Amino acid sequence: MPIKLENVAIAVRDLDATIAFFTDLGLTVLGRDTVSGEWTDTAVGLDGNHAKIAMLQTPDGHGRLELFEYIHPDAIETEPTLPNEIGMHRVAFSVDDLDEALEIAARHGCHPLRGVATYEDIYRLTYVRGPSGIIVMLAQELKPAG
Repeated sequence: MPIKLENVAIAVRDLDATIAFFTDLGLTVLGRDTVSGEWTDTAVGLDGNHAKIAMLQTPDGHGRLELFEYIHPDAIETEPTLPNEIGMHRVAFSVDDLDEALEIAARHGCHPLRGVATYEDIYRLTYVRGPSGIIVMLAQELKPAG
């Protein structure tokens, strides 16, 4: 059976602020909607499911994020995920210029958890805490393949 990753979905506290963060990093909005009804209750497994959603895509056309802000039931606030917690962990992006990406993130109040690291002279990378506490890895390849 062939399988293809469709998207990664992330519940957020403020859909517009999260869209602004990811579009400033270079993703584009494919569409926005408000969803509710029996089909969403069944698909998601929540009664009275009602959410604002947005689908974003990376410039290469391969990666997609589905962001959603719950209208009902109320969103449940949790402590921000730590890098060593079990479960959904982070979303990672390759960038051409890590310093530029960090400047963009900083304009949204998002900064590295600790700093920028270099992995075996192959990548410069860092984790930033994005909107709604999302951990976002940004990595710049130092030695492009070729």
